[in-house]
This record gives sequence, C-alpha cells and structure tokens, in this order.
Amino acid sequence: MTALRGVVTAHPLAARASVLVGLIGRGIQLSRTPVMHEREAARLGLTCAYILIDFDALQLPDAALPGILSAGAALGFQGFNVTHPFKQQIMPRLDALSPEAAAIGAVNTVVYEAGRTTGHNTDCWGFAESFRAGLPDVPLRQVVQFGAGGAGAAVAYALMQLGAGQLDIIDTDPARAQALAAHMEKDWGDRVRATDKVADVLGWTDGIANTTPVGMAKYPGMAFPAEHLRPHHWVAEIIYFPEETEMLRVARGLGCRTLAGTGMAIGQAVRAFELFTGRKSDMAAMAGHFAAAA
Repeated sequence: MTALRGVVTAHPLAARASVLVGLIGRGIQLSRTPVMHEREAARLGLTCAYILIDFDALQLPDAALPGILSAGAALGFQGFNVTHPFKQQIMPRLDALSPEAAAIGAVNTVVYEAGRTTGHNTDCWGFAESFRAGLPDVPLRQVVQFGAGGAGAAVAYALMQLGAGQLDIIDTDPARAQALAAHMEKDWGDRVRATDKVADVLGWTDGIANTTPVGMAKYPGMAFPAEHLRPHHWVAEIIYFPEETEMLRVARGLGCRTLAGTGMAIGQAVRAFELFTGRKSDMAAMAGHFAAAA
C-alpha cells in the first residue's frame, strides 16, 4: 500500500482525477501509455491520472504483486494495464477472466468492478488490428514466432485468427514454447507447434513475429541470427521503444515488408481505455497522442 500510495500522491493529476489507472511491470519508465490515456481522457472531458508502478524503480519483488492489486482497490483505481513480466503471473490473483483472456492464457488489463478484479486481454486485438492495417496482403501459409510469454500468447492467437496456416513457436525456454503450443491445441490442433530448429523453419517461412524483449534498449540485438532473414520475409515486431529495433532495421535493409510495434501499443490502449472508462476511444486520436509523446 505504501509504495503505491507514494507514486499516486506524486502524480500531479491524481488529486482531481476522475479516472485513476496505471501500468504494472518492470523497466517501464519509457512507456508512452500514460500519455495516450491521459490525453484521450482530456479529449473526452475527463481527467485521468495514469500511474507507473515500475517494480524495478520501486525495488519491489514479484511477491509484492498481490499487495499492489489490493492497494489499487483501496485507493480507488479503475484498473491497471499489465506488462512484462506479470501478464501470466497475475492471472491466479484475479477474481475472474474474460473469455478471451482465459483462452489466450495472459492478461494485460485488469478492471475493478464492484470489489472484484477481472482480467482482460487487449493485446490480441491490438496486434490483429495493426497487422490488418500494416501488412494486409502478406502470405500466412507458415509463420515463425519468437517468444512464448504473455505477449507471445496474445500474438500467437492473433496470428491464427488472421489465418496463419502453420505457426512455429520458438522460445529460449523450450518448455514454455511447448506449453503455449499445447494450450492452443484445443483450438488449432497441430497447426501450432513448438520447435527449436531455427534455421530450418526460417528457411521456408513466409513471415516472422518477434514477441521477445530482445530488441529493447535493455536487451539489444535480435532474437535470431540476422543471416536467416531473406527479402521475401515479412517481419512483425511488438517492441515500440525503440520504434526501430535491430530486427526491423536489418529487415528493412533487405527490402522485407515490416510492421513496427507501435500499432499494437496503440490498439491495445484503445481497448483498455474503453474497459477502464466505459467511453469509446478513437484509434486515430490515440495514434496522435502516441506520436506526441515521442
């Protein structure tokens, strides 16, 4: 309670906010989500205070997560966004899950209502909307995804919903890739599989999605050897700071079609804002807020 109360008190809008929400994660000081929510609220005549609950900056252990959820309720929060590394850890701590969050197995938005917490997933919709806009006509016969964490689960479901014929999932923890593939088997059968054969699957894939943190300033580089990229590949990223990751830079240099992580960041915020406030959000306005925060 003390840690959360301190960051709330320090926020200049908190005392008069009609909407009090935040982001739970680690290493999130560069997030543009606060600006998107606060400016969209102002556009609609609301006052929003969006609080960063950065477990690194606050020097909190993972075990503090249940206490932060309880403190949020006591302090009058409407909800929280959730990011790395808590999108799956938080699920057992919640009272209920939306059907989509339960199916995906990851939560990125928590809403308080009548004293109960409900977990939602807006990442899946955000990625799918970004993909439709940015890569509308790319082949999806076979796709390779790097990463099987909370964001990876959402992107994997989005790719299958978009029409991927075969999805190969690769993770530095093979057991985690296997677990995600097994979780998706009930919906997609053997069209989703885990593998560790990077060179083999990249040799004949149509496209590549990176859902790992590799490419962020804190984790520079690429999730796979650059030598495996080919000009016919399309490449999708979910990282948005930096907006041009090493993978996107190399891919663009080869002439690959690329999708930056900005679209997913904006799309998930649109849906989360609506869950927090009950007010319809505008995608173009959110994109403007995102750009203004650069």
